[in-house]
Amino acid sequence: MSSPLLPPAPPPGWYPADEQGDTLQWWDGAGWTGHTAGRPAPPEPFPTLPWQVAAGAVVALAAPLVASKWILRSTLSWRLPIAAYIVLLAVVAYGPSLAWWRAASRRYGSGNARADVGFTFVKADLGWGPLTWLACFGAQIVVAVLVVALHLPSTGNTESIRENRTLAAFVVPMVVLTVIVAPLVEEIVFRGLILRGLASRLGTAATIIGQAVLFGAAHFDPERGAGNIGLVLMLSAVGGMLGGAAVLKRRLGPGIIAHAIINSIAMAVALSGWSPSQ
Repeated sequence: MSSPLLPPAPPPGWYPADEQGDTLQWWDGAGWTGHTAGRPAPPEPFPTLPWQVAAGAVVALAAPLVASKWILRSTLSWRLPIAAYIVLLAVVAYGPSLAWWRAASRRYGSGNARADVGFTFVKADLGWGPLTWLACFGAQIVVAVLVVALHLPSTGNTESIRENRTLAAFVVPMVVLTVIVAPLVEEIVFRGLILRGLASRLGTAATIIGQAVLFGAAHFDPERGAGNIGLVLMLSAVGGMLGGAAVLKRRLGPGIIAHAIINSIAMAVALSGWSPSQ
């Protein structure tokens, strides 16, 4: 009489050693070994802020962006140095957002403004930052190809820099604003306040997409007309990659570095005088 067929032994691996499953034990394929390990702790949930923080951040950024155009036209008669106008516009555009960051942290967060938005850096960000930039660059290329294939209008946002690249009084403060100030403030606003505020009400994918669309829309300029379409789409793709990095790493460091690289390259191209239309 033949013996009954026995089920095959499970493959080597870590298996629960108790009913609770808190301890794992190594099975070598033939028997249990003396090697045990604790089960890895589940990842902490992505930190969020109340939705009011995101709503306030949108208002704090949108209103000054609209007002800055009027303020610029109203102060042209003052004939201030070009650098003074750049500083004035930077204060008008970003000052309310930074003020809201502090106020929102005190009212809706822990009171530690940096911790509430993940405004931290670690040494590994020197690697994660460039990797995040590569992801942004890839996403931008994909969308740019679609924009060209679909014959969508697109206009860059560096024409004024290209036209005034020989004026040191314009270039120096603009480089500081574009390469240092903008990445810091915009990551705090979009990947800090808005991302974490949306995350309290939406799923991860919807949160990343939502803040990405808002990031692209923030670069809308009525003077560019239909040319905004391609630019907003490409920058929304970039915002999606930056948002994904913020969710993955739970901090803004990689995104700030990637954002600075993006703006540095755009600034270098504009200062070189090269244009895609050439």
